Amino acid sequence: MLLRKYRRGETMEIHLEMADRPMEPVISRNTIGELIGTNYTNTSVVVVSGHLDSWDVGVGAMDDGGGAMISWKALTFLKAMGLRPRRTIRAILWTGEEEGLYGGAAYKEAHKSQEEKEFNFFFESDIGTFEPRGLDFVGNADAECVFREIVKLMAPLNATEFETPTDGGPDISHWTTRGFPGASLLNKNEKYFWFHHSAGDTMAVEDPKNLDKCVALWAAAAYVVADLSISMPKDVMP
Repeated sequence: MLLRKYRRGETMEIHLEMADRPMEPVISRNTIGELIGTNYTNTSVVVVSGHLDSWDVGVGAMDDGGGAMISWKALTFLKAMGLRPRRTIRAILWTGEEEGLYGGAAYKEAHKSQEEKEFNFFFESDIGTFEPRGLDFVGNADAECVFREIVKLMAPLNATEFETPTDGGPDISHWTTRGFPGASLLNKNEKYFWFHHSAGDTMAVEDPKNLDKCVALWAAAAYVVADLSISMPKDVMP
């Protein structure tokens, strides 16, 4: 009805009544798992991530259950295959992203004293886990050269597209906007905003075959970065 009125050129007035209200803060936590590296354990860490919280109207399967799941499963699959890279891969499932990136902010604050030594690279998936196309990238020119070659290795998944510049993802922007290199999942997410922050964000949005492909890409890319003989170049600002 509203669309028909709009097409006829009618001016519409909409009255909304909203019952939301600010609540007292509650304790919430990031969820963290690790695949410990062979050479570096608590330094030069590669982070893979997504966020666990979601808007209450749906179940958050797409935003961001898929991103959290592929970050967790990347570690479990690498472990199951007996693969341990030089560097630790740390899966962080952020809390409080929808309310204001609170999980990322708290983690940054807790690790700020040694962050340049501790972190090597950040991955975040928070724009859908549909059929993967490749990876986007944020970082300096030297790191970009390295990462372009890594993306080429994803040819068996038909996921070799590369895009830059980008912010890498909302939670990891606490680091990538200051010079740490990072990446986000490129996927065929044209329908993402059909379901975003709505009651339609249910498990029906997720396709198991595409999720498997996303996990494979996520695990492969994280492993290659974590097993490089060099650290990813970065130009870190305070």
